[in-house]
Amino acid sequence: MSALALHINRLCKSYGKAVALAEVSLDIAAGEFFGLVGANGAGKTTLVKCALDFCDIQSGSISIFGTPHQDTVARSRIAFLPERFMPPHYLSGRDFLRYLAELHQQRYEETRARAMLESLELDAAALDKPARAYSKGMTQKLGLAACLLSAKDLLILDEPTSGLDPKARALLKRELRRQHESGKTVVMTTHALHDVGEMCGRMAVVDRGRLLFAGTPAEFVRHHDAADLEQAYLACVAAH
Repeated sequence: MSALALHINRLCKSYGKAVALAEVSLDIAAGEFFGLVGANGAGKTTLVKCALDFCDIQSGSISIFGTPHQDTVARSRIAFLPERFMPPHYLSGRDFLRYLAELHQQRYEETRARAMLESLELDAAALDKPARAYSKGMTQKLGLAACLLSAKDLLILDEPTSGLDPKARALLKRELRRQHESGKTVVMTTHALHDVGEMCGRMAVVDRGRLLFAGTPAEFVRHHDAADLEQAYLACVAAH
């Protein structure tokens, strides 16, 4: 097994004349809890889409556990939650989890599904309801449950706390810690710097398509002689 879950080398991506990513190089080790930070439009989601081969890249390379990202097998070890997650509206929660279990080549187990929903404070009655009847928070929890039940080695979560109330956020963070402690690699994009400082062993800052920093949260604060991550982030972006 490669010691790197994700290896990105001099990645460039443009949309027409607009540069989305410029010479981005980043390594994420297997077993890390990694936070990708940046403003809206900074390039975080584009970076994730490139890694998942959802869009073409202009130059550079990406590998996942040592396998080129364009090889289908590279993505067989990933569970992904997009920022704007929308399950098929006509499927019940149970049908959706069963369908995702099949895609992840796992057997659907009702007991595990109910336990995961409970850990995220989603009423098990949601299993019988169609997704169109879900609130935004319920929808997000369903997507998270599908990822966390996948048994994949790499979890890539794009703004996973979006739409969650404070209690649900706390429960999700507890569950993500459990996943990480079990050996999973967790990569999340987020605006919540407090969550990064609390949960992530390392982080990266992306701004206007450029990688400005990669290292531990403590190193980031020290590098900018700041009081906390928020002040360090402001100083980092202003300096560039």
